[in-house]
Amino acid sequence: MGNPAQASQEDPTVDFVQVQNSEEFQDLRKTHRNFVFPVAVGFLLWYFAYVLLAAYAHDFMSIKVWGSINIGLVMGLLQFVTTFGITTWYVTYANNKLDPKAAKIRTRLESQILAAQTTKEEV
Repeated sequence: MGNPAQASQEDPTVDFVQVQNSEEFQDLRKTHRNFVFPVAVGFLLWYFAYVLLAAYAHDFMSIKVWGSINIGLVMGLLQFVTTFGITTWYVTYANNKLDPKAAKIRTRLESQILAAQTTKEEV
């Protein structure tokens, strides 16, 4: 996603490029992308549908639903509901699917760093 990892000359204990290219990390990225991209596309379609309806379907958007509340207002408020719903869904997804994979990678890297520091102290 973005810039490739750069190996640090100061701390050669962890090869971050190797970590980035590892199957484990690629699986984490794939899991993340499999959620984020479809949900983002779905939300953007929903948002643009709302904007286009508001701009070009005035008669439809001004249909009264209850009292002075019309479809446009309901759809506008549903944009906020959708945003909070997607956020809640993502947090749950991340906690259950992404965080365990990331924790496994982090634990492995931290143990490599600790082992390298222990080796340096012994020398």
